[in-house]
Amino acid sequence: MPETDKDACELLDADHIAVKHLFVDYARQAVGSLADSAAERAALAQRICEELSVHAQIEEEIFYPALRKAVPDAGPLLDEARSEHAEIKDLVAQIQAMATADAAMDDLVARLAAEVEHHVKEERDELFPKAKAARKMDLVALGAQLRERQQALMAVQPA
Repeated sequence: MPETDKDACELLDADHIAVKHLFVDYARQAVGSLADSAAERAALAQRICEELSVHAQIEEEIFYPALRKAVPDAGPLLDEARSEHAEIKDLVAQIQAMATADAAMDDLVARLAAEVEHHVKEERDELFPKAKAARKMDLVALGAQLRERQQALMAVQPA
């Protein structure tokens, strides 16, 4: 499916899958002991952090408010999702503050992966079904809005 044909839930879930692959790549490199692996892991950890930061921002700016407006009973789930984002952002900040990939970074990235996995499961199981069932949500238009904002944010991310 072309990127432009994805609705909001499909776009967000594609992000979830992409970051899952990055976590797997990081874990594979973490079992290696080459010096090159540390530099690659550090770069990969920064990429994971950037992807998650942009993803959380577009959810908080666009998707969550739209869902809250269309599905008032989703409020508690959205409050929990924002709380989970805060935990994820804290781990992201800790990882971004590290200069090199070492055992401490490996532990933080593993904790981040677990937090993200939990968060993604809740979105897939609880939030996305509510969004898909909401008659007041145009998920295709919302997907286009999310994609546009995501591209703008990625354009200003450090290389």
